[in-house]
Amino acid sequence: MGAASKTFELDSLIEACQHALTTDTPQEAIRNIVSDMIQDHHQVRQALGQQNVASVEKLYASETLSIVNFVWAPHMTMPAHNHNMWAVVGVYEGREDHIFWRRKKDAGEGEIEAAGAASISSGEVICMNIDAIHSVTNPTNLFTRAIHIYAGDFFEIERSEWETLSLTENLFDPEKNRERFESENRKYQAIKGR
Repeated sequence: MGAASKTFELDSLIEACQHALTTDTPQEAIRNIVSDMIQDHHQVRQALGQQNVASVEKLYASETLSIVNFVWAPHMTMPAHNHNMWAVVGVYEGREDHIFWRRKKDAGEGEIEAAGAASISSGEVICMNIDAIHSVTNPTNLFTRAIHIYAGDFFEIERSEWETLSLTENLFDPEKNRERFESENRKYQAIKGR
């Protein structure tokens, strides 16, 4: 990726990731690209902005690659969901706590159980396979920012989400997700206004 590790350039990131997809180990190659990029988190933050608004910002999407800038509000949680494609996540500010889930063996359709956890802070990267199911929490009082890269069109693929209490599987609803982020922003503004 070269110069992009010193100065964040979206076009360079896209080009590097597209090239990585042609290699024998594309996820590992993209993991290395993201790891290199987020070491200079100030450059990434400066390039992408520092608005204190929870958001899902599409930086790039095609049939084979999506690059998304996630901004998580303080204490925000995204319920269990899958992607149906492998992913690489690199935090450039704050922290993401992940709970990993798996489908229960010999259980009803869609039932899941906790299977592990990981916590990644600024400068750290995590990889998820095509079958991964996870929930994400920003455990901090500050906004968390991360680059998520997916091996497909994150915005068009059919996928699932699970209800928080019942862990019932449903089709992922983009409108419900948009409202989730807007609700977090209203909550943040209400607390900030006190």
